[in-house]
Amino acid sequence: MPTNKLIRIGTRNSALAMWQARHIASLLENAGYTVEIVDIVTIGDKILDRSLSKIGAKGVFTEELETMLRNGEIDIAQHSAKDLPSTLAADLPLIAFTKREAAHDVVLSLNPDFRLASNKGAVVGTSSTRRRAMMAKEFPQHSLVEMRGNLQTRLEKLKSGTSDAMILAFAGVHRMGMESYIVEHLPIETFTPAVGQGSVAIQSSSRLDPALSASIRKLCNDDATEACLLAERHLLAQLDGGCSVPVYGHAQQHKDGLYLRGGVLGLKGEVEMVASATGSNPEQLGKAVAQNLIGQGAQTLLQDIRKQLAS
Repeated sequence: MPTNKLIRIGTRNSALAMWQARHIASLLENAGYTVEIVDIVTIGDKILDRSLSKIGAKGVFTEELETMLRNGEIDIAQHSAKDLPSTLAADLPLIAFTKREAAHDVVLSLNPDFRLASNKGAVVGTSSTRRRAMMAKEFPQHSLVEMRGNLQTRLEKLKSGTSDAMILAFAGVHRMGMESYIVEHLPIETFTPAVGQGSVAIQSSSRLDPALSASIRKLCNDDATEACLLAERHLLAQLDGGCSVPVYGHAQQHKDGLYLRGGVLGLKGEVEMVASATGSNPEQLGKAVAQNLIGQGAQTLLQDIRKQLAS
């Protein structure tokens, strides 16, 4: 058992990110490590008056933490896995993925009878391009309003009447104890989540002591979750996607192997390309589903989407 070995964890300073950092810290402290949490405000947390697609998209929640890793200011960084860019620098590897929470989206409202399908027209808040596209496809009767900020800020906006309902990831709502506001659990089949949703990823620098890296991985990594997220991330990387474009991907362990379903939507839900496959190798599975989508024209669609978002 380590004796007073200090591990510095870098994290965003939102309540949810701090919860995640404390969760990682508890796993390490239970094994005898001393942990220091170093919290910062990222560019994605500072700029809340624009959508993610308007502020650079890639790395808006991770870039500062990656700089701190390279500078040796922290030993590891924790991220919501869904916030990670599709590709990472070779010197900043992911060394662990925590066990995944339920990965689906949920609807929150102050009206316990609110339902997306039965309500004839409402204002629904979301900051996700993916969710906006899915809403346009599945529930076009609703109006959508941008709703960025941490979960507590969004809940206050809901209470102030900014929207009638809002869509969030179940994992964050659960971790923040906000389940009492959930009025609807959205099925993964029609509201497939973002790549990585529900898990916490741990990133290190290649300068981290290999023995310490291996110890952190042993204490924090969930093998089944890792296989799923690697498949999803290989899908995303092949498409050169990210959290600012309407790409989704979700892998699950089935009796026949790892099952991955991925897709790309037009911004208004006017088109959807879907592909799925089962396999045992996460990298090959992610690439296979991506190539199917590319064959359907996904890259051309995403290029058009990026141009629209940048204009």
